Amino acid sequence: MTPIYNGMPAADLGSEGWSKPWSGGNGGTCVEAMKLADGRIAMRQSADPDGPALIYTPHEIAAFIQGAKAGQADFLLT
Repeated sequence: MTPIYNGMPAADLGSEGWSKPWSGGNGGTCVEAMKLADGRIAMRQSADPDGPALIYTPHEIAAFIQGAKAGQADFLLT
């Protein structure tokens, strides 16, 4: 099995299991996510499916989503 690491080619994780929970609605540039067997989450840019995958722990994803819901990332929208 290939070791899973941050920045690895997303293609090395396979093509099955990716979903688009966040869609930009602008012609295919979406963030795709995949839950890995060990519980970590891989994310990639849909426009570059062979590009790098960012690997996050469940805690990191939960903190991001909870922070975004609380408005902590709103500065990114202006």
